[in-house]
Amino acid sequence: MPTDPESSRPHPHQHPHPLQPTLTPSPSPSTSTRRATHTSHTTHTHIAGIPLPDSALAREATELIRDTTDELLYHHSRRVYLFGARHGRDQGLPFDAELLYIAALFHGVGLTDRFRSSRQRFELDGADAAHRFLTAHGAPPDRARLAWEAVALHTTPEIPHRMAPEIALLATGYELDVLGIGYDTLPPETRTEILTAHPRPAFKRHILRALHRGTAHRPATTTGTVTADVLARLDPDHTRPDFVRILDSAPWPE
Repeated sequence: MPTDPESSRPHPHQHPHPLQPTLTPSPSPSTSTRRATHTSHTTHTHIAGIPLPDSALAREATELIRDTTDELLYHHSRRVYLFGARHGRDQGLPFDAELLYIAALFHGVGLTDRFRSSRQRFELDGADAAHRFLTAHGAPPDRARLAWEAVALHTTPEIPHRMAPEIALLATGYELDVLGIGYDTLPPETRTEILTAHPRPAFKRHILRALHRGTAHRPATTTGTVTADVLARLDPDHTRPDFVRILDSAPWPE
C-alpha cells in the first residue's frame, strides 16, 4: 500500500508511513476559485437517483479533493463514482458506497502538480493518497487496503472486474467516463442530469493533456498501461519500451 513516491515497487503489506508530497491544500487565488466553482456541486444529496455519501469522512474527502484538483479532475472523479454506483445498483451488487466514493475522488490525484517529482505510476500515487487519508481517519486496515487496490487497478483492463465490488465498480465508472464503455446503457435523462451537475466540456482533449502532463516526466511507468498510448500520441520524443527487445537483451544466456 503506501510507498515512498520515488519507489517503483510498492508492497501492499507494508505498514503505512508518512508520504510526500501530501495532499494538504494551501490558500491561493486558484484554490479560492476552485472552491467557489465546486461548492454548488457538493450540495446535492442525489444525482440521477444515486445518493452521494454524506458522512463526515466523505465530506472531508470532498473538501480535500476540490481544494487540490482542478475542475477537470474534480468533475471526472464525481462522474466516475456516479457511473460506478449506478451500475452497482442496477446489477444488485452489495458495495460500500462511501468507500467507492472516496476511491473515485482520489483515483486521479497522481496527475496533479503535487506529484510532479514522483517516479512511480500515477495510479499508485492516488492509491497511496487514498490509503493515507483513510488510515489517518481511523479506517480499518482491510478497508484502507480495499481503497488502495481499487485506485491502483482502475486503469487495468479486465482484472478489476473479477475482484471486490468496489474495485470492479471504480473501474466500471472510469471506463464509462473515459472510454464510453456502457454508454448506451445510460438513459438519456440520466446522462443529462449527471452532466448538468458535473459537466465535461472538451473532456477528451483535456483528459489526454492531463495524462500527458502527469506522466511525461516518468515515461517508464507507463509501460504496459493505457497511458503509454497517450505519450505515443502527444510526445514526439517518446520511445515506447519494447517487451521483446527487453526479453532478448536479458542477461540470461537462453
